[in-house]
Order: sequence, then structure tokens, then C-alpha cells
Amino acid sequence: MTTDRFETESFYAALNAERLSRQMTWKDVAEEAGVAASTLSRMGQGARPDVNGLAALLDWSKLKAEMFIRGGNGNEGDAEPIAKITALLRADPKLTPDNAKLIEDIVVSTYFRLRGN
Repeated sequence: MTTDRFETESFYAALNAERLSRQMTWKDVAEEAGVAASTLSRMGQGARPDVNGLAALLDWSKLKAEMFIRGGNGNEGDAEPIAKITALLRADPKLTPDNAKLIEDIVVSTYFRLRGN
């Protein structure tokens, strides 16, 4: 497997979403995850983290590396991304069912419009 298949930008966006949900600064993330703040700054500019930084950030965020590998074998047979998003929204205990449905409607319609199919 080549390293150019790792979606650093997607991983950084997911980290940012987790950071925002925890109402933390990037400095807080660095301290809590045990990585240098410069690692996060470089990632924000498109650089890949080193293996130890990646492991620490995956552990901190509870994300799975295979989620960010384009064309990785871990994705074969998986549900469509939009189905996963829908399930995650509906399972979020911080959202009422009506609010989850509202977000779902926005995301699903936008997804299919931009996907072009």
C-alpha cells in the first residue's frame, strides 16, 4: 500500500469536527493527544502526520485509519457513505429525532446534488 492513498485532508476535517464537538482548541487537542501542536498545523496545510502522531490522533479521536484510505480493502462491501452518515446522525444522542432528520435531509439532498448521480 502506498502512502499517497491516505486522505490527510479528510482525516484533518474529521479531527476538526471532533475538536469542535468537544469545544476544544487545537492546542488542547495537541496536549490531550500527546502530539506537537506543529503536527496539527502541518496537517492543516496538507502534510501527513508521522506514524506516532497518526496513532495518537486516531486514539484521541476514536477514528479508524481505514476510514481515510482511498480504495483500501477495508471499504469493500461497506455501506454507502451517505448511509453511514444517516445512521450516525440518527444515533447521535445530542440530537432530537426531528433535528437529526432535518440535518439528514440537508446532507442527503446536497450529497446527491453534488455527486451528480
